Order: sequence, then C-alpha cells, then structure tokens
Amino acid sequence: MLLLTKLVPKAAFVYPLARRAIPRHATFATLLMSTGLTFGTISSLYGLTSGIIDETQFSLLITVVVLSAIVPTAIAERWFLPPRDHEERVPVPAEEYV
Repeated sequence: MLLLTKLVPKAAFVYPLARRAIPRHATFATLLMSTGLTFGTISSLYGLTSGIIDETQFSLLITVVVLSAIVPTAIAERWFLPPRDHEERVPVPAEEYV
C-alpha cells in the first residue's frame, strides 16, 4: 500500500509532461522517472539518525524506496520498452596504419 502511495502521485505528475514531450513513449518515460531513490534514502536516514523513526521503520522505508525504483523499471522494460530503430547501422571501417 505504501508503495502505491509513493508511485501514484509521481506518475500523475510526470505522465502529462511526458505525453507532451514524447507522446509515443510517455508511459515508458513515466515509469522510469517515477522513482525517488535519493530523496527517500536520505530522508529515511535523517529520520533514523534524528531519532524520529526506529531501525524497524527505517528498514521498511528503505525496502519501499528500493521497490519503488525496481518495480516501475521492471514494468517499463517488460511491457512498455520502445521498439528499436529498424535502420541497419553500417559500421564505419577503421583505417589501418602500418
């Protein structure tokens, strides 16, 4: 439940912006941008060192923060990965120096 309360507001804010910028890949971009690893980790650590939360609460918060990054990324890569360009990339021949 806590995981959803972290992801839904972020997605609701990012998706309209992503849809304006890259309409074809807005869902993929939204899922990748809806993480909060840095802020979540730092604020949890601050709460622990300040005595606001205990070690059990810290562990749960860090677990949710990490899952809030892993789950949307896995969903984005599994179901919303943009297709690769179908253009054949021709390698540039390297010059040989003797």
